[in-house]
Amino acid sequence: MNEQSPRHDAQSTYQVRFDWGRRGSARTAEGIDIVVWVDVVPDASAPVLPEAVVGSVPERAALLAAGLVDATATARWILGEQARLGRRAFIAVIAAGDAEASFTADDLLGAGAVIDALAVLGIDDTSPEAAVAAAAFGGLRRAVRHLTSASSSGRAAAAAGMAPGELHALAALDSSDAARVVRAGDVRSEASAD
Repeated sequence: MNEQSPRHDAQSTYQVRFDWGRRGSARTAEGIDIVVWVDVVPDASAPVLPEAVVGSVPERAALLAAGLVDATATARWILGEQARLGRRAFIAVIAAGDAEASFTADDLLGAGAVIDALAVLGIDDTSPEAAVAAAAFGGLRRAVRHLTSASSSGRAAAAAGMAPGELHALAALDSSDAARVVRAGDVRSEASAD
């Protein structure tokens, strides 16, 4: 007999968590210091982060946008933020998914790339969900360019007029050295926040 699904906060004991879409952002928000919104092939007409995501994240938490192009830069920024905090930083990596926040291959690979880059830097207390995303990326690392353009997001972007070269640029792993910080975390130190 199958057990009931785990509680929505089942990832709360892990330093690195993974979920999908706006609802996933809300599910993983408890105790979070940093939220990374991964949208590999973003809709050009949409904001970098949906308002519902921004609203579900604690005000003191940092918000970053990421993809395949800046996975390692994002992980390095997070490592620096953890040093600034002076303790373990709790991170939610959220794959944007499609409009209904369901599975998209490109965003899973992008989230896995960020989680993998965090692990390389020593931030590796990952939930099982995050570990699976990282393993998917690791196993398919050499195919991310093809899989991004062949994914449902990639095909939709191509149908909307995005050139193949633009799609391939979005899948160029670590082609950017800059993290995209949408909102920095609370600038107060933990000691001064008391």
